[in-house]
Amino acid sequence: MVWGAITPTALILVLIIVILLFGTSRLRSIGSDLGEALKNFRKSVKDGESKDKEGESSQKIAQDESKKQGNVYQGEVVDKDKDKQG
Repeated sequence: MVWGAITPTALILVLIIVILLFGTSRLRSIGSDLGEALKNFRKSVKDGESKDKEGESSQKIAQDESKKQGNVYQGEVVDKDKDKQG
């Protein structure tokens, strides 16, 4: 016998104690709340990733447009003609 290993008997004993402490209806509501929270978390992560991809593509388009209009210095678009005048 290995000391410190979790046996099926120990798991059953822990399960019985948890059921006695909380009751089956409360455990059911905790489980459904936890499942819904995980579902919402996965959905928000998926939505965040798609928004990041959209943001990257729109940022590239904006950079391309600014390069067509003039030079970019620290996030500001400077017209080439104005740069020569002043």
